[in-house]
Amino acid sequence: MNWKFWKRRKDGLIDPQDPQWERTLMGQLAADYIRERRQRRRWGNLFKLLLVGYLFAVLIAVYSEDLAERVSGEGHTALVRVDGLIAADAEASADRVVGALRKAFEDKATKGVILRINSPGGSPVQAGYINDEVRRLKEKYREEHDKEMPVYAVAMDLCASGGYYVAVAADEIYVDKASLIGSIGVRIDSFGFDKVLEDLGVERRLMTAGENKGILDPFSPMSEAQRAFIQDVLDQLHQQFIAAVQAGRGDRLEGGDEIFSGLFWSGEQGVELGLADGLGSAGYVARELVGAETVVDYTQEWDLVERLSKQMGATAASALRGLVEALGAPAVR
Repeated sequence: MNWKFWKRRKDGLIDPQDPQWERTLMGQLAADYIRERRQRRRWGNLFKLLLVGYLFAVLIAVYSEDLAERVSGEGHTALVRVDGLIAADAEASADRVVGALRKAFEDKATKGVILRINSPGGSPVQAGYINDEVRRLKEKYREEHDKEMPVYAVAMDLCASGGYYVAVAADEIYVDKASLIGSIGVRIDSFGFDKVLEDLGVERRLMTAGENKGILDPFSPMSEAQRAFIQDVLDQLHQQFIAAVQAGRGDRLEGGDEIFSGLFWSGEQGVELGLADGLGSAGYVARELVGAETVVDYTQEWDLVERLSKQMGATAASALRGLVEALGAPAVR
């Protein structure tokens, strides 16, 4: 017998002389359990209702603020972040940046766009896509609205190589005095271990269809003809980069050929060389140049499945995405 039995006996709910007292006790315990479960469920439902109400209130507040901006006509400055490596599978991929830019241009409350760049560069193809799309969106907006949509690039710690390729599509570029800017050049990396293998007495057996298919194989020697070929490709890519910079900066460039040598400079030096137009943060540009101090971030964030794919691998994430879709659940962001 436990304390519940003794309490019920004391309260007169159990008669020890009753031959069915055990069944009575079990029935009472079951009823108590069901009652406790119902109470917990009611509190749980109340908590969920309060949480939903809170989230709904937040959404209403955000929407009301946005609506107030539209009605007042003051508008806002659209911010699109370009953070980290510019690559197809990175946060700063062309798909993500371009998607955010399109939404910013389509929003009637947008008074100007800031590309806030903190990138060491990356793929020239991805950077080129973004550069081209900025120019296309500006031209499209000009044709449809008969006015300009100002686009500013703001450099943070790094605006180098592919990051600067993106920046030169903007009307003006602003930097911090300690930002690093420039690095207008192209590189390709490899190693040469063929001498090491020779010293170790190891034979490299690489079979190809096409005599130059293994041109960058680190364990095979590189001929002068192959070296000249790769240099020619790099020179062409470099000229494309230079053309984009000259088209974007024009007569503002003050330096000589050293600008295109792959060197980089501080933000203060960049202004002197015409690589940038002035010193200023995103807040400064929004307030003083765009004239809309309210900044709305349009940057596309990773969703939950995409984050898991970076950690677990594409196969596991694909399976998870299929499960989510099969259950009919909304995307979690």
